[in-house]
Amino acid sequence: MAYEPPTHTVERSLRATTGAKVIAGVDEVGRGAWAGPVTVCAAITGLRRPPEGLTDSKLLSVKRRNQLAVELETWVTSYALGHASPEEIDDLGMTAALRLAAVRALDALPVRPEAVILDGKHDYLGDPWRVRTVIKGDQSCVAVAAASVLAKVRRDKMMAELGIDHADFAFEANAGYPSPVHKAALEERGPTPYHRLSWAYLDALPQWRHLKKARSWANGRVPEIEGQLGFDF
Repeated sequence: MAYEPPTHTVERSLRATTGAKVIAGVDEVGRGAWAGPVTVCAAITGLRRPPEGLTDSKLLSVKRRNQLAVELETWVTSYALGHASPEEIDDLGMTAALRLAAVRALDALPVRPEAVILDGKHDYLGDPWRVRTVIKGDQSCVAVAAASVLAKVRRDKMMAELGIDHADFAFEANAGYPSPVHKAALEERGPTPYHRLSWAYLDALPQWRHLKKARSWANGRVPEIEGQLGFDF
């Protein structure tokens, strides 16, 4: 299926309206997984023509996504990745964990961006970052699409490595998302050290429910964790 290629339209708009010259595209992967970190990539691309076929990582085959990631590593001006661990997700909640991972990625760039294009409709970064949110930015914005591919490929590799000692969960195939194989292994064996233990899937597993972590928050309010998928076993 053919897709409209991403453009630099949003980046040009930010340059014109804010004067920013160094602009990073930011995207995350792993928000809805049951295991593993949430990973954020920040990519700076400038206004050059992108590699052929660049788009949202979810629209690409595994083979093409891996090929593009290799191209992008040398094509982008710079990029960096940040991660928030399952323990940090449990302790902070998803929104704060996303911000933590994103700030880690942005702080790891060799040059501090003057503006950020953030995929989605919610600004989980906030001050002091100058943020433009773009729904489906991973399809429409070059820098965000590049971040999408780099984040997905890196996290998939991480999950495959974490899964070596937990073969029944097939992390190399599902990247910690709730596939049938993952659900079956979870029901039989219980969560691995890489699972998020504050999440609602444990409510459907009576034999493992005692492992569920209660979430504590500084202000005494418990926000919902965004993006949890498929709790039915």
